[in-house]
Amino acid sequence: MKQEKRAACVIGWPAGHSRSPLIHNYWIKQYGLNAEYRREEVTAEKFAGFVAKLRDNGYVGANVTLPHKEAALALSRPDDRAEAVGAANTLWFEGNTLHSTNTDVEGFLANLDAEVPGWDRGLETAVVLGAGGAARAVVYALLQRDVERIHLVNRSFERAKTFRKRFGPRVQPARWNEMTGLLGGARLVVNATTLGMTGGHDLDINLRCDAAAIVTDLVYDPIETTLIKTARARGLRTADGIGMLLHQAVRGFELWFGVRPDVTAELRALVEADLRK
Repeated sequence: MKQEKRAACVIGWPAGHSRSPLIHNYWIKQYGLNAEYRREEVTAEKFAGFVAKLRDNGYVGANVTLPHKEAALALSRPDDRAEAVGAANTLWFEGNTLHSTNTDVEGFLANLDAEVPGWDRGLETAVVLGAGGAARAVVYALLQRDVERIHLVNRSFERAKTFRKRFGPRVQPARWNEMTGLLGGARLVVNATTLGMTGGHDLDINLRCDAAAIVTDLVYDPIETTLIKTARARGLRTADGIGMLLHQAVRGFELWFGVRPDVTAELRALVEADLRK
């Protein structure tokens, strides 16, 4: 008896930039599944209605991208991770209940584990740039690995202070002009802003770090950001944004289709080629 086709999608406004269909359909083909992954462009006004009819529209689950991640949290039963981060990017059904999680957390950690094994061993101080949803996922992830001190640097100091209220005293808010002084004592530097993205403003910082420091950038377009290029030129260890993009997709695929996929060099090359178009 032929298994019924299963479908998942990415919901965003816009959603045309998302590489999720490329990633998930690659895995679907690789594992020979009777499944499909699609894009759904849905405005903020229509998002709640779309989610309410997700199963009726033939979907077993979905990824959620901007600007819907906080709304997705409110429309589902979030796990502890999504609740703590305050945003959901993955939806799936258990029975008739729509559940949600935030896979940016495990994507961030898995990418560092793969690219810089042992990166968190004895890690005392990290500097995180940005105070948006991506930064919340990063801070939550670092706290899970027992990082003792996280300097949260943002142009809006008031917004940075909300992180201390949300995550506790290990998070220390800082102003943008304090960054250079903080970098000298950091063993991990994370860009969780959109600075450096193709078509946007560059991230111009004085990367004055210890030789043992690790630098990671959540931006994946361009493939090698100015931050990553500068870090590599100085001999620092790095983990780029494509790795996180790939690793954050793993759990959703497993939840929807029952197979835990591998992040391979072939898949990475496929995504890189698409980004270079």
